[in-house]
Amino acid sequence: MADRYLTFTGTAPGRFLTRRLGLPQPAELRRWSAERPGLDGGLLHLTAGKSDLDLPPVLARAGLGEDETGRPAAVVVDASGIRDVEGLAEVHAALHPVVRSVAASGRIVVLGAPLDPADHHQAAAQQALEGFTRSLGKEIGRGRTVNLVRLTNARAAESTLAFLLSPKSAYVSGQVIEVGGHDPVVPDDPDRPLAGRTALVTGAARGIGEAVAETLARDGAQVVVLDVPGAEQDARRVADRLGGTALPLDITAPDAGARIAEALPDGIDVLVHNAGITRDRRLVNMSAERWIQVLEVNLASVLRTTDALLSSGSLKQGGRIVATASIAGIAGNAGQTNYGASKAGVTGLVRCLAPRALAEHGVTVNAVAPGFIETKMTAAVPLFIREAGRRMNSLAQGGLPADVAETTAWLAHPASGAVNGQVVRVCGQSLLGA
Repeated sequence: MADRYLTFTGTAPGRFLTRRLGLPQPAELRRWSAERPGLDGGLLHLTAGKSDLDLPPVLARAGLGEDETGRPAAVVVDASGIRDVEGLAEVHAALHPVVRSVAASGRIVVLGAPLDPADHHQAAAQQALEGFTRSLGKEIGRGRTVNLVRLTNARAAESTLAFLLSPKSAYVSGQVIEVGGHDPVVPDDPDRPLAGRTALVTGAARGIGEAVAETLARDGAQVVVLDVPGAEQDARRVADRLGGTALPLDITAPDAGARIAEALPDGIDVLVHNAGITRDRRLVNMSAERWIQVLEVNLASVLRTTDALLSSGSLKQGGRIVATASIAGIAGNAGQTNYGASKAGVTGLVRCLAPRALAEHGVTVNAVAPGFIETKMTAAVPLFIREAGRRMNSLAQGGLPADVAETTAWLAHPASGAVNGQVVRVCGQSLLGA
């Protein structure tokens, strides 16, 4: 369903009226397209404190030239060397003169360092960058985003910076992403980084899952479209369009993992756990059946299938697991105790399994946590609840399935091996939750 309020605020009368009434003024977001794959403008690189990062070659490969107009499309502030409260003044000094000049739908990325457990002054200063980043994201407006990346190795963060400094991250703001020190695997074809890789997407016959399958196929993956047997016709339609294959299968079946392994004897490089359901009721009115259905699809099947595919070796070395959490699992949502529990469980799975899966199998484990995304499901939500969902984020609008898909594709990228154990919200920086 079209966001008529967003369209209205893009007109002169709409801008005037909403400004006078103090209403949200969302800006149309600049998203990726084949015709316009990058931001329109240059990059301003600033440093606060003393940095040891070798950033220039990494930033050059992000696709943005140096800003020469005074209206940068992106600003990167390297604050990784800040070690005390006094150093935070340099962050203010760097950004204060330029923040107003950042172009509409522009990007600000603050670079920080991991917290040093042996130096509480450094830890305090670096943690301060998180509050700074989230607060700036809530005030900057005009479709601009602000994110924090904690890193020690600039080269390991190359895919992350390329994502955050591109239109692909249009609905990702206020996020804190930690990047390890592993050197990246550089794909042969940067335009098709998943070429030669097999990606399995569950619940891919429609909605967000279909968008994820489409984006991974765009990036070169051979996509397997998995959905329940009742959606087989839609799954085959999607698979045929993308040059992939359909796999009709109930993901909650006890032997689902074994059947996937049997159907894909050459293994899987990317596993996307997208399948999910809702069965909303307040707890006082929720039957045991509704509770069990949601936990079974959204969490138990994810755990069983992941365990089976890891233990059988079906997930290849260098593989990627991307699960779907939700801001409902972070902030909670009335009428969704079952759904919130299942999605919080996904977060627990990611954080616990990620280091072990990487050490034992060479596989990373991350999650995307969507907020209000414009789908057929949200279109059926009552008008006032739908409008609240759209406006209660820093970008004052709903996201699109493509926003979740682009974030998934970044986590699935061969060069994203240093991103592990992360839960990245795709919510326009929802005003609910952290």
